[in-house]
Amino acid sequence: MAADSEPESEVFEITDFTTASEWERFISKIEEVLNDWKLIGISSGKPLEKGIFTTGTWEEKSDEISFADFKFSVTHHYLVQELSDKDGKEEMGEDALPLPMQDLLCMNNDFPPRAHCLVRWYGLREFVVIAPAANNDAVISESKCNLLLSSISIALGNTGCQVPLFVQIHHKWRRMYVGECQGPGVRTDFEMVHLRKVPSQYTHLAGLLDIFKTKIGCPLTPLPPVSMAIRLTFVLQDWQQYFWPQQPPDIDALVGGEVGGLEFGKLPFGACEDPISELHLATTWPHLAEGIIVDNDVYSDLDPLQAPQWSVRVRKADNPQCLLGDFLTEFFKLCRRKESTDEILGRSAFDEEGKEVADITHALSKLTEPAPVPIPKLSVTNMVHSAKKKIRKHRGVDESPLNNDVLNTILLFLFPDAADKLAEVFENRASTSAGNNPPPETEDYNLFSQFKSAPSDSLTYKLALCLCMINFYHGGVKGVAHLWQEFVLEMRYRWENNYLIPGLANGSPDLRCCLLHQKLQMLNCCIERKKARDEGKKGSMSDRSPGGASGDGAKGGDHSGDNPDKEKEFGKSWESWSDSEEEFFECLSDTEDLKGNGQENGKKGAKEPVNLKPEGRLHPHGKLMLLHPGEPLYVPITQEPAPMTEDLLEEQSEVLAKLGTSAEGAHLRARMQSACLLSDMESFKAANPGCCLEDFVRWYSPRDYIEEEVIDEKGNKVIRGELSARMKIPSNMWVEAWETAKPVPARRQKRLFDDTREAEKVLHYLAVQKPADLARHLLPCIIHAAVLKVKEEEAVEDISSVKKIIKQIISHSSKVLRFPSPEDKKLEEIIAQIMSVEAIIARARSLKAKFGVEKCENEEEKEDLQRFVHSLLEQPEVSVVGAGRGPAGSIIHKLFVNAQRLTESSDEVPAAVAPLEEELRRSGCPEERRPGLQSEFPPPAGREVILRAAVPRPAPYSKALPQRMYSVLTREDFRLAGAFSADTTFF
Repeated sequence: MAADSEPESEVFEITDFTTASEWERFISKIEEVLNDWKLIGISSGKPLEKGIFTTGTWEEKSDEISFADFKFSVTHHYLVQELSDKDGKEEMGEDALPLPMQDLLCMNNDFPPRAHCLVRWYGLREFVVIAPAANNDAVISESKCNLLLSSISIALGNTGCQVPLFVQIHHKWRRMYVGECQGPGVRTDFEMVHLRKVPSQYTHLAGLLDIFKTKIGCPLTPLPPVSMAIRLTFVLQDWQQYFWPQQPPDIDALVGGEVGGLEFGKLPFGACEDPISELHLATTWPHLAEGIIVDNDVYSDLDPLQAPQWSVRVRKADNPQCLLGDFLTEFFKLCRRKESTDEILGRSAFDEEGKEVADITHALSKLTEPAPVPIPKLSVTNMVHSAKKKIRKHRGVDESPLNNDVLNTILLFLFPDAADKLAEVFENRASTSAGNNPPPETEDYNLFSQFKSAPSDSLTYKLALCLCMINFYHGGVKGVAHLWQEFVLEMRYRWENNYLIPGLANGSPDLRCCLLHQKLQMLNCCIERKKARDEGKKGSMSDRSPGGASGDGAKGGDHSGDNPDKEKEFGKSWESWSDSEEEFFECLSDTEDLKGNGQENGKKGAKEPVNLKPEGRLHPHGKLMLLHPGEPLYVPITQEPAPMTEDLLEEQSEVLAKLGTSAEGAHLRARMQSACLLSDMESFKAANPGCCLEDFVRWYSPRDYIEEEVIDEKGNKVIRGELSARMKIPSNMWVEAWETAKPVPARRQKRLFDDTREAEKVLHYLAVQKPADLARHLLPCIIHAAVLKVKEEEAVEDISSVKKIIKQIISHSSKVLRFPSPEDKKLEEIIAQIMSVEAIIARARSLKAKFGVEKCENEEEKEDLQRFVHSLLEQPEVSVVGAGRGPAGSIIHKLFVNAQRLTESSDEVPAAVAPLEEELRRSGCPEERRPGLQSEFPPPAGREVILRAAVPRPAPYSKALPQRMYSVLTREDFRLAGAFSADTTFF
């Protein structure tokens, strides 16, 4: 009971004051980052070379720390140096100042262009910046600013780091930094003042010197000399005295008599506006001693013409409008359209119902009638004009997107063989108009194989250029759809009338080109086969000897692979083996029945009946003789293999892959791939009655017939031959095909290539293409043409940086355009690179016009000006040789003089307004009120001053330490950035 009555024992909360606070943890994190980046200890490096801040390589690395829940980013900016840390430490003595303090007095890199603002203000090669993370607010509170400054001071003292640490405060756009640098017994404080309006006493050198001396507070008298560097920057914006050299294209001239259709084969180039917006002239007075220059509120000796150093940089217009870039961009937009040609134009001209098609058919029949007068146009455009009027009613428009003049000009450009030619003249020319004489093999010409586009002299390439121009100037997507519809009509007309398509190389489709080009080549192959068949010629027959050798008794060519079913690849399915259909390659009235047609072939090596009449012979094969009859071996007339486009090859591969890996599937696959082999065997049997398989192998695949020299029973050397081991495999494909083949000449065989069906497939493929599909097909050709255009224009200007970019464009395009469906993002990157090249060349031409490079008669001065212009394009800032007295300086001076005259003439105001104008001038920039400045130049847009001194602080016996103050004055703001050092040994 007594225990229960006792009061409960009190519980005391123990506070551990040794626990680290958030501030201490923050300091610790700063020290950890400095240690990880190996910034602890003495900083090292060699003295700064002149211009190293601009030509050297700057790098940075970042990390993230937090103060409680407030995140900061820590970034280390440094200039890459070749000297190792070890070597640097050996060179520096124990009493040497930290490297950043030495950089404060270095004069080799004043006013570096395109450098970090702290590099420009303080001349530092290395520093660390602590700034609020992107998602955090700016540090505005004065107490927080002081807390951060204290944190970095403690971290520097604890680690011995000699790299300056800065803290970004206030809003980021103000670029306000405070920082500190510590060394053994020394410290430098980095301070800053940023004002919107500048006090009048600080607008000149005298006032800035007073600030600097007051801030230093040097106890010595007299004060050590102050070194100065001054830069005045003048901006030239008025180019009215120079006309922009780029003239916009004359749209009306594209279809006029002087230019004609040739303009449709060219891409435009150049900027529609001046790509150079401003010229900045910086006049610099480096290494001035105090007292040499007078610059106060009443007078100034700072005459730009007398400045010992001039440097110039240009400000480029943001995204200048350029013709080639606009063409590419607008054409690329077509790739994202969804409408079909019928949806854009209304009912199609290919509709099989309606009176319109009857009119078109009637028009086509008119074109097939013999014409005693020159045919002005082979296209159906003019003939179907009345039909198109009725079609337009379905489109709901009064006029077609393309007028007849533009359309006829384009069609004549695409099909030059249709202009002013007699019908018989055209027929003679048609066989040679399909690209028999391509241009010489050059690097530019062969770009089509890298881009998978089309040769630059081909119809596909020209069509792409025309569609690109039509899309930009003549109706947009409607004009593209209209021209494409007319193009497809032209293709059908040429197919039906056996007219070869110009601008296409002979032979099978070139798989290196885009699919649309392959389709047009396929159609041309069909026209060629149909033309040869209709005329009863044997132009489609040829000696298909794989090696092309016909006189040495051996076949040259290697067609002996590992498997007999892979001797050749052919584009015909197994239906070619059907004997039930009587479809002939050529239907002749005098065909004779085969003799011995009911006889069956014997086993492998058995001879064909010799009572057959030989047919389909081309010529004897050298001295080769048939093994058994002993008669000459004749090369047969064979069918050409079926040409294939890449989509057909892919389709065939899918069909063969679906057969599976079973024995039956593999056997069927081999038979399907050997359709052409059977055709050749039948032709060979027809040309060489009594032949055997060995005879065929000796001609078709000589490596599969092995000959060796042996000694017979009488001791004589004789040559005996036999089939290779793979040919002796029982029931192999060659033996099976030989036993199945009948002696049928090529003209009686079923066609391996059905040109009628393939042509209709191509025409249907063309007719169903949407404008977006068409743009996708032809975009590689447009990029190809654009690259050739920029290479042509660059050759005139000869800019080294442009050459590098063009090589990058070619390399990038070669990788991207090889894929069937390249990504839009990668295509946009290619177009952006081409646009950047165009802008650079346009800037070069603008600067050449402004500096009068072409008008300069002195060749030496012309070359100097040319190099100066190129340097302006490639470098952030270019020094003017001879300053205001050199050739370039004289031209720049004249530019400013002319601009000032225009400004003064435009500033004239009536007498009643003059007092008000004068009052505004008085309240304006102080430079406008100060005498001594040359009126030939406008008031400087920027005044930069660097003041340096080495003085002891804070006591007379202190070590002499570097002091530096940077000042910049513009129309918008005023900034002072000071670095003031003090000796802390006796603090």
